[in-house]
Amino acid sequence: MRQYLDLVKLVMDNGTRKPSRTGVDTISYFGAFYKVDLNEGFPLLTTKKMHWNSLLHEVLWYLSGENHIRNLRKHTKIWDAWADEDGNLETAYGYYWRHFPSAQKNKKGEWEVREVDQIQYVIDEINRNPNSRRLVVTAWEPGNATTSKLPPCHYTFVFNVNDGKLNCHLTQRSGDIALGIPFNLAAYSLLTLVIAQQVGLELGEFAHTIIDAHIYVAAEGSEIESYDHLNGLKEQLKREPLPLPQLKIAKKPLNELTFDDFELLNYQHHDKIKFEVAV
Repeated sequence: MRQYLDLVKLVMDNGTRKPSRTGVDTISYFGAFYKVDLNEGFPLLTTKKMHWNSLLHEVLWYLSGENHIRNLRKHTKIWDAWADEDGNLETAYGYYWRHFPSAQKNKKGEWEVREVDQIQYVIDEINRNPNSRRLVVTAWEPGNATTSKLPPCHYTFVFNVNDGKLNCHLTQRSGDIALGIPFNLAAYSLLTLVIAQQVGLELGEFAHTIIDAHIYVAAEGSEIESYDHLNGLKEQLKREPLPLPQLKIAKKPLNELTFDDFELLNYQHHDKIKFEVAV
């Protein structure tokens, strides 16, 4: 996918080196943006092999609204580093998507909290008023963000209907170009496909703003050399993008969708490139 390679080159050529909380330096670029036309194929990276099964299980876990990883762990350990020993996760994106706490004062002046299912709200609102500019979902809860081991990186997304097509814009405060962004791109494009099917709309575009877009770098020969992502990304820049795959989704209600209801077709890719996660 050319848009991803352009993003890699943008950060490499224009970013500034700075330290990070992980102890590994980054090349950081402020305010990166790209978008893809979802009609050109499902945007799963082809310049390296992506772990499709883990990605799909993660998105379905988000949609389940769970705030622990006990079920997710059966399929992927992608969130293990940030969960406690019992599998509880302070920042579970899907929990806020499906159970966001909304506090309001009652007539007695006492705070009452109700849960908001933001995903269901978006579906209902599109069906009622597809021209709405309020199709917003957030995973950022300020109280949680001040204490969480890892506050949400991809913290809010907005749907938009234009000319009978469903578009999605994701805003991300922090984006790991080598590891995170390819997953985020595919995951939210997948979510857009799911919602479009639920509301009977054609596909539009996926747009993505990354506030701190960064590449992890480490000095050669250092103890943290394995966390350097530059060489792997430079290898991808040499590779020619291949045709994008297609994704088929069974026509079922959102809450009834399972792993077997998704079929990835004709996924061609270059060899896998291993990147270490800086926790």
